[in-house]
Amino acid sequence: AVDALGRRVTIGDVASKAGLKLNQAETALQALAADSGGFLEVSDEGDVLYVFPSDYQVKLAAKSLRLRFKPVVDKLKAVAEYLIRVSFGTALLASIVIVYTAIIAILSGRSEEDNRGRRERSYDPGFSRSYNSGFNFFISPADLFWYWDPYYYRRPRRKEGGGMNFFEAVFSFVFGDGDPNQGIEEERWKLIGEYITSHGGVVTAEELAPYLDVSPVDEDKEDESYVLPVLLQFDGRPEVDNKGNILYRFPSLQRTASTWFGRKEYVGKRWKTWIGEATKFFQERQWDFSKAGGTEKSMVVALGGLNLAGVIILGSMLKDIAIVQGGFLSFVVNVFPLLQIYAGSFFVIPLSRWFLIRKKNADIYQRNRARKQRALALEAPDFSLRQKIESARDMAERTIIGKERIIYSTEKDLADQDYDAKDWERRLRELERSD
Repeated sequence: AVDALGRRVTIGDVASKAGLKLNQAETALQALAADSGGFLEVSDEGDVLYVFPSDYQVKLAAKSLRLRFKPVVDKLKAVAEYLIRVSFGTALLASIVIVYTAIIAILSGRSEEDNRGRRERSYDPGFSRSYNSGFNFFISPADLFWYWDPYYYRRPRRKEGGGMNFFEAVFSFVFGDGDPNQGIEEERWKLIGEYITSHGGVVTAEELAPYLDVSPVDEDKEDESYVLPVLLQFDGRPEVDNKGNILYRFPSLQRTASTWFGRKEYVGKRWKTWIGEATKFFQERQWDFSKAGGTEKSMVVALGGLNLAGVIILGSMLKDIAIVQGGFLSFVVNVFPLLQIYAGSFFVIPLSRWFLIRKKNADIYQRNRARKQRALALEAPDFSLRQKIESARDMAERTIIGKERIIYSTEKDLADQDYDAKDWERRLRELERSD
């Protein structure tokens, strides 16, 4: 229907073209506009139009594909994080043990050979050292079992006093402590819902901006398409007042069974003074490089440096060995490239993550700053914005559904409830009020 009508449609256009109910067409258009970068227009007679860009189908298909594969990607990501955490944390101690045991074994072998045959070595120019070490080792720290928790980020174990144990500190230093804003979207929607409810169910886009991802005030003013996700979330709809301002009404948030909000159904401009102020703007949390303490991070860095130094020393020693015959040193030679990669990545990963966190925190700062600017602009609005907000307050309503308005309950049998009489009395009261 949108394509056939030239990507610029009203709710009635789509309802008639697609054979939908008006409320179904409205919900579908809001979802389509939110997912494809569409925006709203208002005519001089107050008609609301939904306008879509020429590439809206491409954007919609891309988002649909991401949503389709998101559960699979999330599961694979969780499995990968689990495997990396299990292998990376235990590998530090294992690497240190392997590297320095190999160094000791090589030094011991050199000492024994020096004592046995200095003369034999001096007359054989083609001589190369040969080792046949039967040494083997096994490491099984009992404290590793906690580390294999696939829900590490959700319930990390802490020592008494808030510190981390060694393995936890290693993972925190290398990979961080997870997203500090996990679950924050629920908090965002809670704040928005509280604000809309506290202002009688009718608000302006400028009032919702401090809770959404918007551009700063000093930049060119954008359209109000950022409101579309809120309309979808709380079943809202745009309306136009008699001055041509776009306001947003949320009928479901204007009706309540709670008597806490007050006794009057029409709240008007005084609504805010009755129920109090909502949180002024939404803030994202900054990322921490690591929540490990200074002592814990120093210990991790020291052990990582010890491992890196050992790998460098061992590498120079292995260059002098041409033949390794079985045993532990043969194993070390085979895994030495992995030891080198591990020793280097132990510091490369945190360094890369540090630069990435700086970029993320800068973006978070800009978004928080933009939302705060929007909130401050509401405290000292210009004349046009003040009129727009006052119009929204004039249209605000609150319907409290008390016991006296109940005409039917499943608690009692239908025969015991005088449904028709109560319904007739309710309609009569409404007519009397309208007169």
